[in-house]
Amino acid sequence: MPVDPQLRRLDVSIPTQPHALAQLSPLLAREEVALSAVSALIETDMALAAAVLRAVNSSLYGLRGRVQTVHQALTYLGLREVAAITFEIGLRAVFPQAHELEPVWRRAVRRGLLMGRMAQRLGSTDAWAAHSAGLFEECGKAVLFRHDCNNYRTMLHDAGDDDVALSKLERARFGVSHDALGAALCESWGLAGAAVACVRQHVAVQHGAPLPQGPQRPTVLALSAVAYGQMHAPDTLNETVQRVAPEAGLDPARLLETAQRVQQQLDSATQGG
Repeated sequence: MPVDPQLRRLDVSIPTQPHALAQLSPLLAREEVALSAVSALIETDMALAAAVLRAVNSSLYGLRGRVQTVHQALTYLGLREVAAITFEIGLRAVFPQAHELEPVWRRAVRRGLLMGRMAQRLGSTDAWAAHSAGLFEECGKAVLFRHDCNNYRTMLHDAGDDDVALSKLERARFGVSHDALGAALCESWGLAGAAVACVRQHVAVQHGAPLPQGPQRPTVLALSAVAYGQMHAPDTLNETVQRVAPEAGLDPARLLETAQRVQQQLDSATQGG
């Protein structure tokens, strides 16, 4: 998909999607996806396949035994989670290694799992969109870090955990904020429209703005706000759920229970490892 023309006029380049991910995206878009085709594609890149297996065998996924092949990983974890691991590895690979970005990638993995598993438990057809939105939510920060690492490092330090303040600093210096850049990257990499919209609007919604209303219910954005509450402000989780659930057409009690169950599942897997 083309990048917004306004962003093209800025002196900030968006990285090209890695070849393996460009081939994987059309497979994921099919109604019927053969796991053998997905595993064969990932395994054409030995380094990528090895990285996927290392991630799958980490404590975060809570597998009782080690998996030896990508096909085994697909069988045990499912297509969505293995695809997300592959995208996360591909996403990281296009940016420089820097300790300032490590918290971004750690949050991305956990947020993607929270959002994807909540969507799956809720029976949403947007489970992959939710997972990928969580994974890519902060990718615009990596884009700006790659563009101007020295100044952006200072901005990250000055803003701390306040993404609203960070966005103001970004617009003042670069003419664009990380949420807009992240959405542009998602769009150029062919992610679903719901994921693109979530990345574009997540900062505003997470900080109290109403969910946008349109022909499609903003389920993915609602899950982004809930995941943000789980990760950054657990004491306000119930309040967040009560705010976003009605706007997304979700039952607040069911959404809260789902969020708590998924959180417990991930915590248990991590502690067990």
